[in-house]
Amino acid sequence: MTEADRFSPAPGELPPRRIAVLLIDDQPMVGEAVRRMLLSETDIDFHFCTIPEQAIATAREVHPTVILQDLVMPGVDGLDLVQYFRDEETTRNIPLLVLSSEENARVKAASFERGANDYLIKLPAREELIARIRYHSNGYIHWLERNDAFEAIVRTQEHLAAELAEAADYVQSLLPPPLSGPIATSWKFIPSTSLGGDGFGYHWLDDDHFAIYLLDVAGHGVGAALLSVSVLEELRSQNLPHTDFYNPADVLHQLNRSFQMREHNQKFFTIWYGIFNRRTRELTYATGGHPPAILLHGDTPADATRAELKAPGAMIGGLDNAEYTNAVITVKAWNCLYIFSDGTFEIILPDDSMWDFQTFLRVLTTPDTTGHYPDVDRIHAAIAAVKGDEAFDDDFSLLRIVFPPENAR
Repeated sequence: MTEADRFSPAPGELPPRRIAVLLIDDQPMVGEAVRRMLLSETDIDFHFCTIPEQAIATAREVHPTVILQDLVMPGVDGLDLVQYFRDEETTRNIPLLVLSSEENARVKAASFERGANDYLIKLPAREELIARIRYHSNGYIHWLERNDAFEAIVRTQEHLAAELAEAADYVQSLLPPPLSGPIATSWKFIPSTSLGGDGFGYHWLDDDHFAIYLLDVAGHGVGAALLSVSVLEELRSQNLPHTDFYNPADVLHQLNRSFQMREHNQKFFTIWYGIFNRRTRELTYATGGHPPAILLHGDTPADATRAELKAPGAMIGGLDNAEYTNAVITVKAWNCLYIFSDGTFEIILPDDSMWDFQTFLRVLTTPDTTGHYPDVDRIHAAIAAVKGDEAFDDDFSLLRIVFPPENAR
């Protein structure tokens, strides 16, 4: 059994609370009369206190679901005792039924003003007394059960939040450090409040070929993160069987064979995978249902154009025989490549409308006053400003790559 299981018992697992009556009256014969009335009610426990000064201490000990209290007792004013019960945190919400020897409108009004829940002329008929005891006790028991359920939910949410935070830290620990050259990389990863399944990486296959990949597992939670971690490990270690890791389309084909959703809790993922050849400057890429990467490049920043890098290919894990195709682009001397998940642009705005992809592209492709295109921090800040806060419903993953202007080593 997990910690979450212990925090969240299934309905009906907790034993039902018993009705517990606490009678406070200085007359033993009244206590005996009430005891006899309740004797045949096997689900009702009866407790009797004859000393009013000990009433609150007794209530703390027996945890009554209803209190029956006489108004006229030696040493303590009955209305003051009602007030004491209401001022005490442990008894504040327990139903309290005042027992009075007379029908007095002024006393009745004062009793309710002090916090009594009911007013009875003692002693009422057995049927009436039991009915009132059950009515008030059941309402209090339901209130307690609701509070228990709410506290269990809070504990479970706190536990799950801790698990998600731990999983997010683990995912982030697997992400590669930024590189400064000859290929420069930077990234921004912000796990969603419920942890999505984003992951990315890059590494040199040899001296000339640089692999880049970013994936997004459908769904949220630890399960999505675990699948993402499994895929990243296959790509990073190059352990995927029968795979040509220099061929992006073949990589996606083999991933699709190995990670069919029927074998992975009905989870699938999208991916962008590319190989940059430093000598030829060719970037070969394939996509599996993923948003296009955006390449800004030109001979100089002034003549840079935008290319959307997307090739035909379905999500990974959905179709057994899905086909994937390579596409190739020659990267010019000045360049900037952005790869991202849909959590960067599928943003719910404060007016409940959805940010559109074209607006996101304008943020990526608008240079500042010095002619520089935005870095990942600036892009994130712009999106957070539009969104109104920095809490994301889906993982925010943004990767920025700058290739060398020539065949630098």
